[in-house]
Amino acid sequence: MKLLNTYIDHTLLKPTATKNDIIKLCNEAMEHQFFSVCVNSCYVPLAKAQLKKSDVKVCSVIGFPLGSMSTQAKVDEAKSALHNGADEIDMVINLGFLKSKDFNAVWRDIEAVKKIMPRNVLKVILETCYLEELEIIKASELAIQSGADFIKTSTGFGTGGATIKDVKLMQSVANNLVKIKASGGIKDTKTALEYIRLGVERLGTSSGIAIVTGKSSIETNY
Repeated sequence: MKLLNTYIDHTLLKPTATKNDIIKLCNEAMEHQFFSVCVNSCYVPLAKAQLKKSDVKVCSVIGFPLGSMSTQAKVDEAKSALHNGADEIDMVINLGFLKSKDFNAVWRDIEAVKKIMPRNVLKVILETCYLEELEIIKASELAIQSGADFIKTSTGFGTGGATIKDVKLMQSVANNLVKIKASGGIKDTKTALEYIRLGVERLGTSSGIAIVTGKSSIETNY
């Protein structure tokens, strides 16, 4: 197994996050050698500048947290984030289209973003807390069909985060074609290791330090 810190996307997505908070996030990521920092797109330039002398990557969320903006808005936000130095993109699926069974619209939404970033990693957030089992299966299939590199459980801003049950369901569809990122509610070492043993390749969490040090976290959702 890889070192625990290398699974972690060190995350700060609160709407109240300040520039100083982002700088602190980046310093923590460098200290603990996390895989990346995950930030809202407005903070990509700041994070990139802070991390320029390190190996820590910058991940930007897109269409976050609702996923219900236009495809063009997602594409433009992704273009901006990539231009400003994002290495990876985590985009939210269009849940309304999925629940309307407009599956063509769902995969086109994802495909449009992937098309502008063929060499960058795209993670597609399914927001599993709002989905029934069949919808999780279908969303996973659509993301894979559309060129996603990862399927991801949650934003951390919905009614629930990652669950073992949902990850197993996603794995059954992924079939090693794409990787899985678990996020939302992963706050301690024991929980993190449970997901890693299942085969999860990345963990999205604001509790990365607690996870790698074995201490408790006061973070509430992500």
